[in-house]
Amino acid sequence: MRNPHLIATLLASCLALTLSPVSARTAGEDTAAGPSRVQVKMERDEFLRTHRWDDASATWVLKSGVEPPQGVKSRAEMKAERDEFLKGHRWDDRSSSWKPIGGSPPPTSTLSREQRRADTQRFMNTHRWDEQNQVWIERRSKTSQ
Repeated sequence: MRNPHLIATLLASCLALTLSPVSARTAGEDTAAGPSRVQVKMERDEFLRTHRWDDASATWVLKSGVEPPQGVKSRAEMKAERDEFLKGHRWDDRSSSWKPIGGSPPPTSTLSREQRRADTQRFMNTHRWDEQNQVWIERRSKTSQ
């Protein structure tokens, strides 16, 4: 899957398969339902004109000398925003939502024994004890690097 021509062909095939019902429309039908086949082909051709496949990062990148469209943030800006958000928020499994860090911890008296065990296990999976400094240190996840 490192061949950019193969990936471009697969991308075109996927687009053709997903848009096959669109091609069945007649010329007199309303096009408000979605882009036409010609529009999709133009978008694909424009994308392939401005992007290249980078084997090292396994992603599509802009070709040199091509400016990104207005309002599109760079990869570095997106990573900085993500890291800033993750510094101030943690995922809460109980509510299935992001919670700000710094709020008061839930009262342990209202938790069941299983909930306390699950919280302890979750903490042990995300932190390690530093013997030298006598503090808990959060483990870095592989996705945030």
